[in-house]
Amino acid sequence: MQKLPLLITTGEPAGIGMDVVLLLAQQGKLQDFARPIWVTAEAEAMQARADKLVAAGVLKTCPSWQTVTAQADVDDFITQISQQAAVDNDANDSRFTLLDMPCGAPVVAGHIEINNALMVARQLEIAHQLASGNTVAAIVTGPLQKSALIDADIKLLDGTMFSGHTEFFMQQSGCDKVVMMLANPTMKVALVTTHLALKDVPAAITQENVRQTIQIVLDDMQSKFGLAKPRILVCGLNPHAGEGGHLGVEESEIINPVLQEFIAAGIDISEAMPADTLFTPRHLEHCDVVIAMYHDQGLPVLKSHGFGDTVNLTLGLPYIRTSVDHGTALDLAGRGGASATSLYQALVMANEMADKALIVKG
Repeated sequence: MQKLPLLITTGEPAGIGMDVVLLLAQQGKLQDFARPIWVTAEAEAMQARADKLVAAGVLKTCPSWQTVTAQADVDDFITQISQQAAVDNDANDSRFTLLDMPCGAPVVAGHIEINNALMVARQLEIAHQLASGNTVAAIVTGPLQKSALIDADIKLLDGTMFSGHTEFFMQQSGCDKVVMMLANPTMKVALVTTHLALKDVPAAITQENVRQTIQIVLDDMQSKFGLAKPRILVCGLNPHAGEGGHLGVEESEIINPVLQEFIAAGIDISEAMPADTLFTPRHLEHCDVVIAMYHDQGLPVLKSHGFGDTVNLTLGLPYIRTSVDHGTALDLAGRGGASATSLYQALVMANEMADKALIVKG
């Protein structure tokens, strides 16, 4: 039985999303996953970008792909794409299937056009529906320009300003909470809080937030990574994990009581540990995932061990979503200099998770 496709959303058409897909196609690396690769982009813009990269000497030749043209009605397009899943797309070929989504204005590499923001949002809507309907095995997102979607007045389901992939997929899936995790070959780090000012972090470290984060991490480590009994280490909030209350009480009053609940339930999880000693080889070699309390507590350490190899994941969704760890790089679009390493690693992670999820379900 042929495996379900991996779906890449190229995101902002003026950025390097299409560039890095074309680079992997040129290198033949899209065949590494024994799965069809589907890509959302405008067909005309993809061809123009390929021609531009060939002219710049970045690509030797223009890669080939097959195109499924978008229907005006989203449901009709979903049906058409779903039928494509039954088409024999040789996974040993370096080609990909392009889901053609027309832009609202001509695409110029490196120059944001807010009239194309609706097409960017439509990519995400289609991706969500395909993943929810089990038509694709996973979503791998390329970079988007949040400012362009905000300027175009694109809103989330709850009517608030568009704030990113994570919030979009969370609301589309009806989830109350999801967890950001970044991973590379050295370690996996999940976050209790994400993009908060440092002064706002302590108030966000509540027992319920810590409890929900741990449960989501635990569930996804089991269901999407195939780890029946994951080993989890947890950072304290304060220096020296509070130094027995002398440097803060969040550990003793909030974090550790929750951790004790999981320990009592037989989960292999630590109490709050000082972050400056947790991230050492002695501890990490016996750990599957680290939970950090805030963004810059865990991610600088992780990225210092392989920035280009780092993948962003959203845990807690009913499907697999991985992402590149870079932005749109407008100055590199169509010119060369963009690296496809992060996209490749995001595909590797998505493919491995999809395979392990199948084993768990089976």
